Amino acid sequence: MDIKDYLEQKRIEVDRFLDAVAPRADTPPTTLHESMRYSLMAGGKRVRPILAIAAAESVCAATPPGIMAVACSLELIHTYSLIHDDLPSMDNDDFRRGKPTNHKVYGEAMAILAGDALLTMAFDWCSRPDLMKGCEPQRQVRLIQELAYGSGNVGMVGGQVFDIQAENKDIDLPTLQNIHKHKTGMLIRAAVRMGAIAAGATDRQLDDLTGYAEDIGLAFQIADDVLNVTGTREELGKNPNTDAERGKKTYPAFYGVEGARKLADDCVTRAIARLASFGPSADPLRKLAWYITARKN
Repeated sequence: MDIKDYLEQKRIEVDRFLDAVAPRADTPPTTLHESMRYSLMAGGKRVRPILAIAAAESVCAATPPGIMAVACSLELIHTYSLIHDDLPSMDNDDFRRGKPTNHKVYGEAMAILAGDALLTMAFDWCSRPDLMKGCEPQRQVRLIQELAYGSGNVGMVGGQVFDIQAENKDIDLPTLQNIHKHKTGMLIRAAVRMGAIAAGATDRQLDDLTGYAEDIGLAFQIADDVLNVTGTREELGKNPNTDAERGKKTYPAFYGVEGARKLADDCVTRAIARLASFGPSADPLRKLAWYITARKN
């Protein structure tokens, strides 16, 4: 299979669902919904929802009930986190995905509220009877709990706190690893686990896929750190070298660019080995792992 074709097909499906189910821009309050859609539909690779879909496919050939709502709830969380990350009180970024950041267009207050609304809407989608029709109630509760755990105080938000507290400090490698295990890794972990749970994974399958997710979560962050050093604004859709400007220690600071790339490749090799018990149905996950380190943005 061609991973680029797979990613493009799934991205189109995810974008179609997001566009159809998210409130229209002319829905009152219109400014809020314009702001939400501005960031949500601004493009992006849709890696997290695609990971959820691919994890489900690795477990079961049949499409699980509610899988698109589950997958796209992750994109809502991710988009809200980007809007809030870009705020002046956080990373103070001017550009995201090649466009002015949300607060530059709609103001800080509306950007905060748009992020709040996207976060809340993620849980709405996972609990809506029409979007989750056919999903067993017990499984649905597990999915909602995974989303909360991966995105909340012991997940992504906790990692953001660790990240802020580490700025302009001479942190050690274990501290850096802990930051990114939470800030980036936990939502990726949630994506893979949610797809697997939606598809009815066994305990063994879920354990193997969790290990895979943790390895590629680290690889994803290392690749991001390398791109921040080596990428151009055109490739990244935002200004490069922002980590160093903010006094953030990154993997290239510890290992050098080539050493960091080697570490990311080692993570991918380990991740793929976790899928040894899966057949060809897990090929998208295997190829996604390598795509994560080879990407340019």
